[in-house]
This record gives sequence, C-alpha cells and structure tokens, in this order.
Amino acid sequence: MRVAILGAGGHGRAVCEAARDAGFEVVGFLDDRAPLPDVLGLPVLGREAAHGGLPLLLAVGDNAARLAAARRLGAALPVLLHPSAVRARSAEIAEGAVVMPRAVLGAQARVGRLALVNTGAIVEHDVELGEGAHVAPGAILCGGVRIGAGAMVGAGAVIAPNIRVGEGAIIGAGASVLDHVEAFSRVAGVPARILL
Repeated sequence: MRVAILGAGGHGRAVCEAARDAGFEVVGFLDDRAPLPDVLGLPVLGREAAHGGLPLLLAVGDNAARLAAARRLGAALPVLLHPSAVRARSAEIAEGAVVMPRAVLGAQARVGRLALVNTGAIVEHDVELGEGAHVAPGAILCGGVRIGAGAMVGAGAVIAPNIRVGEGAIIGAGASVLDHVEAFSRVAGVPARILL
C-alpha cells in the first residue's frame, strides 16, 4: 500500500522505518514546517493538506495533536503492525493505530483508534487502550488494565493488573502504578503518586 507519513521529526522517521519493514510503500512525508530537506531519502511533499487522498500514517507524538490531525484530514488511516511485534490472534487493532518493533499484544488486548504501542512495550491480555493513547518504549501493562483516551504511559512504567488510567492522564517514566489514576492527572514514582 502506498502511504504518506504525517510528521517528519524523530517519531516520523521511526514510523517510516517500521512502515517500510511492514511492506508499505512510503512516498514521502507531510509536515507543516515544509519546505524541509529529504528525510531518509524521501521527499517532504508539503504541508499536511497536500496528502492528495493518500492513506496516512500519523507520526505525531502528541496524543491530542494526532487525534486533531485525523479529524481535520479525513484520510484513510491504515494500521501499522511491525513484523517483529508479537500479536495474539485474538488481539484487536483499530484504524490508524501503530504497533512498533518488538511490542507484544496479549490475548484479547484491544488497541484503540490512533493509539501508539511503542518499541518493546508489553500490552498483556485483556488490556484496553483508548483512542489516541500512547504506551511508550518498554512500558508493561499487566492483564486487564484500562487506559483512557489520550493517556500517556511513560517509558519503562509498569501498571499492575486491572488498574484503570483515566482519559488524558500521564504516567511518568519508570513509574510503578498500583492504584487507579484519575483522568487528566499526572503520576510518577515507585509506587506512583500524584504530582502537584
């Protein structure tokens, strides 16, 4: 499938490499900072509106900005599942979601629309990731965890079984989350505590 990538920064380059590994034909990048020099040997085709009907991989790291771009552009949003990722047969991945190298999706895990499961993250059985959520590299979500829309789980964080993380919440890198996390709150530490 021919695709363009929205976002020519570091995350865009990572998505490009993953897309090529997964067999996509990447024709170039779209970025509102255009004009920019070529990225990974591919042209920056122009600003986001220049997609010309091509399906888009949204490589925008900020969760809210990624969701807003999807609403504005109305483009087809293919799933990107890196071939080195491990996906249980019963795991579900919604449109526009990105699952990066060496990530694991357990039995009946559900990855929401435009969610991002980053490199080496583990999303265990029965986990639900809301729309636009991001699980950063090396994070571990134990069985039955629920992550709300637009929430961010930092690199290397561990979330205990059956914990709920509310919409828009931010879990700090390396946190150990043993209690439910309210919407739009920020927690960090071992064990994780609310940041004021």
